[in-house]
Amino acid sequence: MAASAAQVVLKTVKSISVRFCPFESNVRATREFLYAVSSSRARSSNINCDVTVDVKHDKSEPVINIIFGDGDRLVMKGAHLTTGEMLSAFNSRCIAKNQKVEEGTKK
Repeated sequence: MAASAAQVVLKTVKSISVRFCPFESNVRATREFLYAVSSSRARSSNINCDVTVDVKHDKSEPVINIIFGDGDRLVMKGAHLTTGEMLSAFNSRCIAKNQKVEEGTKK
């Protein structure tokens, strides 16, 4: 996980909202994803990105809601995903959006 966490770039992300019940058995990957996007290296890539955590004791499914700067949204339900799968989906979306932004500024 350490290698994937080092590659998280929040440049195109407006906000990340993480919601989970800490007493459920399926929240490990969600908590590790939260750790990766909350790292100082990731946070320094976009200091305006708002990361919020909602910890509830209601046996709810872990959910990560990501809103990008262009208004696009990515929702990941972490109950059946691994940390690697979540980081891979997140990073691939971020890379694609970053390339669009760079292409737009070159024109």
